[in-house]
Amino acid sequence: MGADGTDSRVLILTGPGKGKTTSALGTALRAVGHGMRVLFLQFVKAEECGEHRAAERLGGLLQMRLAGTGFIDTSDPECMARAREAAARALAEAAAALASGDYGLVVLDEVIFAVDAGLLVADDVRAAVEGRARGTHVVLTGRGDAGGLADLADTITCMEDVKHAHAGGTAATPGIEF
Repeated sequence: MGADGTDSRVLILTGPGKGKTTSALGTALRAVGHGMRVLFLQFVKAEECGEHRAAERLGGLLQMRLAGTGFIDTSDPECMARAREAAARALAEAAAALASGDYGLVVLDEVIFAVDAGLLVADDVRAAVEGRARGTHVVLTGRGDAGGLADLADTITCMEDVKHAHAGGTAATPGIEF
């Protein structure tokens, strides 16, 4: 039984290090292996990566949806307005998917960042998660303060870099970072 008394679990993957989305993808793949339908909704990303092509090969069990505007310049009011609108649409889609009972797992990728950056309000994310159908598991990812949502979680993992190639100037590598 989950922390909120339901028959499903809520996981938060946060922290400054690499691996939040990658870990969520591993959880999604595991869920597909158990016959669950999975929705992986990306709140910030705007371009397809390797995981999108892989999902297409899973016969519709893993649905990847881009819902963001890409890089967000928090000092640019127009950029922030576009990002807020996109995040609000993504959260409405997430809330509907969570409540539908159509998915065994819904991943809200970068939703913690969206809250931390001021694109979404934690209470709205909380309402979406709390409104999920019986048996719908949820993964919330993103760098930032998960404190406003931490009490929802059964498991919280904080990713921390011990060493990262980017610090030495190495560019992102297809198949590794995207």
